Amino acid sequence: MHHLRYSGLPFEEQRAAFLAIVTADPLLAKTLARVRALALPDWLVVSGALYNSVWNHLTGKPPGYGIKDVDLFYFDDADLSYEAEDAVIRRAAKHFEGLALPVEVRNQARVHLWYEARFGSAYPRLSSSAEALSWFASKNAVGVCFNADGELDLVAPFGLDDIFSFRITPNRVMDNQWTHEAKGRRAKENWPEISVVPW
Repeated sequence: MHHLRYSGLPFEEQRAAFLAIVTADPLLAKTLARVRALALPDWLVVSGALYNSVWNHLTGKPPGYGIKDVDLFYFDDADLSYEAEDAVIRRAAKHFEGLALPVEVRNQARVHLWYEARFGSAYPRLSSSAEALSWFASKNAVGVCFNADGELDLVAPFGLDDIFSFRITPNRVMDNQWTHEAKGRRAKENWPEISVVPW
């Protein structure tokens, strides 16, 4: 059960372990350096690529195993048009060329404008990228960015114990059962150590 060595530890110890693993991952380190250079407003690299990299480290899998892409959030409410976001996405696509993992860029200030048409339920108007993590389908919601001192900072509204316990727990704040279950199935295929808490 060596992969569970951080499970149940105090948050500060888990935080230190999480940031050390993320910083040491060569694919994430390269991506984060490139994200920082893009300098989007209120940016966060979030979720899957982060905790999947932690699971890879703890189960002895290679960097990038099981990771589809890197999700990059930013928050800019100065212009909520599709065109403004699309211009950022196209600029980012050029900027991230050559990275091993594709980077998906989304303006969190705009999600409430398109979410209901795509997913069938209303979504709140957010005030920051970090706030979006509270609305994820599962509690493995984490984000990292660099602080003013150039150190990696962590946003983890539900803590880190689910991640270090290899557990996917539903966040029932929205009717997101399908997303939670799909995420759980996919995770179990790549990391059989995972347990999925039913919705």
